[in-house]
Amino acid sequence: MTIVSHPDSVVLAAHPTHPAGINKPWFYLAIFSALALATWPTTASRARDLDGRYANSPLHDWFNQLKSGKGLCCSFADGTSVEDPDWNIRDGHYRVRIDANWYDVPDDAVIDEPNRAGKTMVWPYYSDGKLIYIRCFMPGDLG
Repeated sequence: MTIVSHPDSVVLAAHPTHPAGINKPWFYLAIFSALALATWPTTASRARDLDGRYANSPLHDWFNQLKSGKGLCCSFADGTSVEDPDWNIRDGHYRVRIDANWYDVPDDAVIDEPNRAGKTMVWPYYSDGKLIYIRCFMPGDLG
């Protein structure tokens, strides 16, 4: 048997490739990942009242503007109230009990404006379920 090639014939590859040579699955995965990250919602990092339960509170706007030397408090961490037995002052610095452990509050985390909420509050910042640092601390009246 003789195989004769015609001058106008084209040999096709068994697995066709994209004209730019892009036929790798990882390329499409990379494109999909980049698009997913580019469209990921970022509102959770800007506001912590995600379900709007405090939207009508008279202190809502005040809480949203609270800041320490570490930045805005409510923007990155959830604030929680602290009972009197769970905070104190030692050697001129605040300490607070979080998750049954005592932590020294960094001086630049202390909110230095009057406490309109009337109760001691702390804004701990967690990553992977582990306390990383105290973002803000607002002392109340030690009773």
